[in-house]
Amino acid sequence: QVQLVESGGGLVQPGGSLRLSCTASGIRLSIYGLGWYRQAPGKQREVVALITTSGNTNYADSVKGRFTISRDNAKNTVYLQMNSLKPGDTAVYYCTAGGPGGYWGQGTQVTVSS
Repeated sequence: QVQLVESGGGLVQPGGSLRLSCTASGIRLSIYGLGWYRQAPGKQREVVALITTSGNTNYADSVKGRFTISRDNAKNTVYLQMNSLKPGDTAVYYCTAGGPGGYWGQGTQVTVSS
């Protein structure tokens, strides 16, 4: 059974940082492109950051310079380091393996508020 489990979400003040982790079981993440998506209340799900099997990355304009996606194939884990967080970053964050049609985690809530 394939599982992607996110962790690291929570409540943080504007300007703060969080690091999300997504660890997989049942699949080897090393053979997949990986990504982080988010969905805010009342909004469509959107891509946040992507990383290819070779480590190339791509980011939504809204998070460029603030978020960093990385992968540790030995730990079967993908990360999202989020700095300089803004209230607009509040959302449920999901990790994916194999693109939007692939495997998804259950999501972790990130709330940015004072």
